[in-house]
Amino acid sequence: MKFASRLVQFDAAPGDRFRPTATPIYQTATFEQEHADQFGDYDYSRSGNPTRKVLEDQVARLEGGTRGFAFASGMAAITAVARTLRTGDEILADIDLYGGTCRLFTRILERSGIRASYADAGDPAAFAAKITPRTRLIFVESPTNPLMRVNDLRALAALAHNHNALLVVDNSLMSPYLQNPLALGADIVVHSATKFLGGHGDVMGGVVVVRDEKLAEDIYLMQNGEGNALAPFDCFLLLRGLKSLKIRVDAQQSNALAVAEFLAADPRVERVFYPGLTRDPGYARQRQQASGPGSVLCFTTRSTEAARAVAERAKMFQICVSFGSMHSTISLPGCMSHASVPPEIAAARQLPPELVRVSLGIEDSGDLIADLDQALSQSIPQPTDRGLATPLAEDK
Repeated sequence: MKFASRLVQFDAAPGDRFRPTATPIYQTATFEQEHADQFGDYDYSRSGNPTRKVLEDQVARLEGGTRGFAFASGMAAITAVARTLRTGDEILADIDLYGGTCRLFTRILERSGIRASYADAGDPAAFAAKITPRTRLIFVESPTNPLMRVNDLRALAALAHNHNALLVVDNSLMSPYLQNPLALGADIVVHSATKFLGGHGDVMGGVVVVRDEKLAEDIYLMQNGEGNALAPFDCFLLLRGLKSLKIRVDAQQSNALAVAEFLAADPRVERVFYPGLTRDPGYARQRQQASGPGSVLCFTTRSTEAARAVAERAKMFQICVSFGSMHSTISLPGCMSHASVPPEIAAARQLPPELVRVSLGIEDSGDLIADLDQALSQSIPQPTDRGLATPLAEDK
């Protein structure tokens, strides 16, 4: 079946004799057992729940993995992966990561004797040089958040495996509709299901999908042993949201391309970061390893003051730290989603303080462009000479 069909054609309630078309919410802490000396399929919702199992199996199928696991948040999902490491192990991560991931790697895991180092995954030689005999995980995003850099996932998978490490890809920005890292050689895929998988901005969750059964056992040990699995009602909401994933992402991506082209042609904008633009540095590679550029983009203005003014004067774009919902959002990553990045890492990644991130929803593209236009007009004077404007990313 095609992806759109797979989103809705699955067994909503395996074994349920009433054959519901929507997965029931098994809102129970425990399950009665038939025998006192052995367990049935389910016994305690921390260890397993039918609603969660349907969600986990569905996401695993969509990602092409062996098993999936649903957690209370995206960070809980990443933490579960990191907890498979032991004291003395190391993580090599790309320099451009979500701020919460950097905080976990540098401020929390180091307390357990797990060290993280960072390098530019887009520079193969420099990145490979940071690998040590203790490197067990290579962790990247693609495209990255927020600079929208496109990493070569096939090459990174080969690099990881040549050094007996695992490649972990945060696929939150793409969703399994646009990109399947496991098919490109990755070992583990993580999602902040709060974003595109849920898509409605009303549920928080995280997902891990793996290829290898031994890895699956390790992840389940963490999920069950630490008790951070997603609750049944939240699983129900994610299952509902997943059914419309393709329709939502198609509309959002169309809006993103229209907005990116508008911004790229506007002299009030310094640079646009979006791999859907033909002159973006990551355009060709994105087309090779994904079926679309997604619906999140960034742009820079002439100053941090102008960036803040644009964000605050936009009326249809809500100021939010997240992305991927059906309603459009806007944020300043440097002081919002990525404020927790340690100073030494922030300095190395050179995140522009005037960077604005927008996540496009399903609203009318003309309305969204008109709203950004009025926000830019109020915040940045229109140049009198187009030739005096700083060259756009598309012109470089």
